[in-house]
Amino acid sequence: MRTLDALIGGHHALQLVLTQQDRPSGRGLRVQPSPVKALAQQHGIPVLQPASLKDPDLPEALRRCGAELMIVAAYGLILPQAVLEIPARGAVNIHASVLPRWRGAAPIQRAILAGDRDTGVSIMQMDAGLDTGPVLAAERIPIRDDDTAHTLHDRLATLGARLILKALDGMESGTLVSVPQPAQGMTYAPKVHRTEARIDWGKPAEFISRQIRAFNPVPLAHCRHGEVEFKLWFARAENARGEPGKILEVSRSGILVGCGEGALRITELQRAGGRRMPAAEFVRGARIQPGELFR
Repeated sequence: MRTLDALIGGHHALQLVLTQQDRPSGRGLRVQPSPVKALAQQHGIPVLQPASLKDPDLPEALRRCGAELMIVAAYGLILPQAVLEIPARGAVNIHASVLPRWRGAAPIQRAILAGDRDTGVSIMQMDAGLDTGPVLAAERIPIRDDDTAHTLHDRLATLGARLILKALDGMESGTLVSVPQPAQGMTYAPKVHRTEARIDWGKPAEFISRQIRAFNPVPLAHCRHGEVEFKLWFARAENARGEPGKILEVSRSGILVGCGEGALRITELQRAGGRRMPAAEFVRGARIQPGELFR
C-alpha cells in the first residue's frame, strides 16, 4: 500500500496494478476490494486480480500494458519465469531484509525471533530462485527492543517505498549498480506456522519475549492456564528465578512467570473469547494466583 502510494506520487507512469482477489472481511464477511485495489481505482489505474499468475490470459495482458518494469511488494504469489521476462527491464522485488539474510516468506518475524539487532530493505532483481537475484539497493534500520512484527513491518514499508523511488531514479539515470548476493551469510525465513507460537516455558525468558514480539499480531504467542487459552501481546524478560511456567507474582505491573532462564512479566494479554487488555486491568478480576502454572 505504501509502495503504491509512493509510486503514484512519483514521476513514473503506472500502467497496471496486479493484486490478489477480493476476499470477505468485516463482521458480515462481505467481499470487499483490498486497499491496494481501492487506491489504484481512485487514481484511474487499471487493476487485474488473477487467481493465479499461471493464468493463460495474463501474459498477453502484461504485454499489452507496455510496462518496462514490474515492481513486486508483498504480493504473496510466486511469479513464473515467463511472467518475469515480459517487461523489458524484468521485475524487481521490495524485500524486507538485507539479503542474503532472511530470504523467504517471513523475514520480519525471523529477524525478531533470532534477536537480530538490525534489518532493512533490499531492492532485488528477480530471477527464478527464491530471493536470490542481484541487489540493486539496500538500507538498514535498527530493530528496537520493543518492536513487534507489526511496528517493524510499518517502518520497513516506509523505508521500502522511499528506496524503490531512489532505485527507479538510478535506473533512469544509469547510475544504479547491480550487486550479486554473496554466498556467505544466507539464511532462510520460512512461513510462520501457528505451532511455533505455542510458548515453551522451559525456554529462556529473553527468547519467549522475542517470540511474543515476533508473532504479534499474527498468529500471537499463546499458552494455557488450566483449560483456558491465553494470547500474549506484550511481555518483557526480567532477572528473576522460578519454576518454568510457575506464576511468581500477580500485580498491576504484570504477571511474572518463571522460565528456563529468568522470568517473563506479561503486561498485555487476552483470554480466549475475551478482549485484549493491559495486565493492570486484567488482574483486577483475574482468577490467577501466584503458585499456579501456565502451560
